[in-house]
Amino acid sequence: MMDVEAIRRDFPILSRRVGDRPLVYLDSANTSQKPRQVVDAVSTFLLEHNANVARAMHTLGMEATQRFEHARDNVARFIGGASEEVVFTKNASEALNLAAHTLGSGLRPGDEVVISVAEHHSNIVPWQLACQRTGATLRWFDVTEDGHVDMDKADAEGLINERTKVVSVTAMSNVTGVAAPVRQIADQAHRVGAVVVADGSQLAPHRRVDVHQLGVDLFAFTGHKMLAPTGVGVLWGRYDLLERLPPFLGGGEMIEIVRMTGSTYARPPHRFEAGTQPIAQAVGLSAAIDYLRVVGMDEIERHDAEIMRYALDRIAELPQLRLLGPTSGERGPVLAFTVADVHPHDVMQVLDSFGVAVRGGHHCARPLHERFGVQSSVRASVYLYTTKAEIDALIEALRQTLRFFRVGPSKGE
Repeated sequence: MMDVEAIRRDFPILSRRVGDRPLVYLDSANTSQKPRQVVDAVSTFLLEHNANVARAMHTLGMEATQRFEHARDNVARFIGGASEEVVFTKNASEALNLAAHTLGSGLRPGDEVVISVAEHHSNIVPWQLACQRTGATLRWFDVTEDGHVDMDKADAEGLINERTKVVSVTAMSNVTGVAAPVRQIADQAHRVGAVVVADGSQLAPHRRVDVHQLGVDLFAFTGHKMLAPTGVGVLWGRYDLLERLPPFLGGGEMIEIVRMTGSTYARPPHRFEAGTQPIAQAVGLSAAIDYLRVVGMDEIERHDAEIMRYALDRIAELPQLRLLGPTSGERGPVLAFTVADVHPHDVMQVLDSFGVAVRGGHHCARPLHERFGVQSSVRASVYLYTTKAEIDALIEALRQTLRFFRVGPSKGE
């Protein structure tokens, strides 16, 4: 069993107060908090080993390079890939832009790119731009009323067909918590020769990932949602695919030979890592992976599921709330909801006055909100340090919010 109280002691920020209230942090889908072990790893690197990588051959340069490449190895093991398939980026948005820019270079008029209405904007806009540049057509999966990818409708419409060149979907929605049937989608896409990209930003922090079991060709995720610092993300890709893709950015270290008449490029992954990389951040990501590995991804998934079942039961006590996504059963660690006749930003501000940190808005998923017929929502999200007591605090703060806005009595009141 996971010792949540022991874990919480590794996160000093969780013991602080907001005004005269204890902090209840329920915004981990936005960015997670960082344990001492990660902060110490970054601090030690900067204070004792700081240098640029793959350039300086002095002692500090070699130490920095060794730690940076160790981070790459650690990431590869975490997702079941190979080190030479791990490209460091500054976040998942850059990783997905890299995918769209490089894969997009091969698109032509008549080709089709398929995404879903449940995507984060970072997996919509880059493909819109790629299609605008090339004349390709963008199409998308719809979702059911409870937020699941509508595979029946997609099959009936022939969404994935011989014109499909790329399919790019989120592995888990940041609004509904629904995990997409990535393997099923990948198998369909591969049968017509399409390349499959998955946005794993919400999946990788919470569940065990094996990119080969998922069946994808490219897999993007970010460090800051999984205990690591901001400023580091990852694009994993099958090596044979990466080897065929053109560079994304030009600069130092992504080259083989540079002449005034033209240049040749390094082999992957360095071909896609122009300039000085987020070295200290990668060290922090490696430390975060070590932390998650010690806790155990299966234990984290079990804890998330237990907290979510409890949260769903408590949310059901408040009929004024409309939950987006499944109202029962297994779902990822996010609860997005609306409150009758109250703007989510107002709900968020009142909750903050009770020390409860949630997010209000469309969570960079406006098309999904429009699909549900709402402009925006309030989102509470949990992680390995979340307790049932914090869910209780959320529910009590919501009761006070409902009273404040005179929305109406909850059940039993």
